[in-house]
Amino acid sequence: MCIRDRVSTQSTGSTGRTMFRNQYDTDCITWSPQGRIHQIEYAEEAVKQGSCCVGLVSNTHAVITSLKRSASELGSYQQKVFKIDDHIGIGIAGLTPDGRVLSRYMRNECLNHQFVYGAPLSVARLTNQVADKAQIGTQRSGKRPYGVGLLVVGAEEGKPRLFYAAPTGLFDEYKAHAIGARSQAARTYLERTYEQYPEASIDELVLHGAKALRESAADHDVNCKNLSVCVIDVNGNLKTYDDEACQPFVDLLKASEDAPPAPAEESTQAMETE
Repeated sequence: MCIRDRVSTQSTGSTGRTMFRNQYDTDCITWSPQGRIHQIEYAEEAVKQGSCCVGLVSNTHAVITSLKRSASELGSYQQKVFKIDDHIGIGIAGLTPDGRVLSRYMRNECLNHQFVYGAPLSVARLTNQVADKAQIGTQRSGKRPYGVGLLVVGAEEGKPRLFYAAPTGLFDEYKAHAIGARSQAARTYLERTYEQYPEASIDELVLHGAKALRESAADHDVNCKNLSVCVIDVNGNLKTYDDEACQPFVDLLKASEDAPPAPAEESTQAMETE
C-alpha cells in the first residue's frame, strides 16, 4: 500500500464518518466499490467548513443572514452576500473564490436574459441553471465540483422565494434553511420557530435569522463586523447590509436577549386554581 492510501483526512464531524484518501478520489468520475464519488463528498465537506449562512422567507420578504470570517485580526472580513440582480441575491458557505465565480456567472445570465427577452430572469430558472453548471463539474474528467453552497433569494410573481443549490447539482426550495459550520444548531432553531415566519415583519424575520446565526457562532458572538444581511421584498427590491448598517439588527438581537421571558399563562392559571 502506498503512503497516499494510508493517510487519512480530517473527520467530517457532522456526518460521523472519516474520509480516507485512496485510489478512488483522484478525480470526480471514479466510483468507489461502495457506490460513492469521494470528490463530491469532499466538496460537500467544504460547505460544512464554511461560516454559517441562514435563509428565511415570510409572506412579504426573504432574508439572508450570514457570519463573515476574517483571515486574521489585521485583515478584512470576507464577503458572504452578493447582489446578483435587482431582484436576486445569494449567500454562500464554503470556498469564497468558487462563490465569486458562480456569482459572476449568475450575473451574466441575468444580463443576457434581460437583453434578449426584455424581462428579468426567474429566480427558480436561475437556480436551475447554476445547479446544472455545478453538476457538470461532477461528471467530467479534468474538472472538480465547486466547493460552495448557495442560498438564493428572490422575488417572483409577487412572492419571495428561497432556494439552496448544493455542490452536487441538487437544488431545493425552502421555507428556511441554514448551511455552513455548526449549521445544525441553526436548523434546530429554524425548525422550532418556522411557523412564526409567514406573518413576521421584516425586523422580526431578520431577528430570527440573527438568532439562528447566534446558535452557530463561536462563543455566540454576533456583531456588526461579522454580520451580513440581505433583504428582498415581494416587489423585487433588494438591499444588503454590512458593517455599521447592521448595527440596528444587532441592537434588536441584544434587546431580545435582555428582555424578560414571557409569563407562562397556563402555569399561572393552574396555580390560581389550586
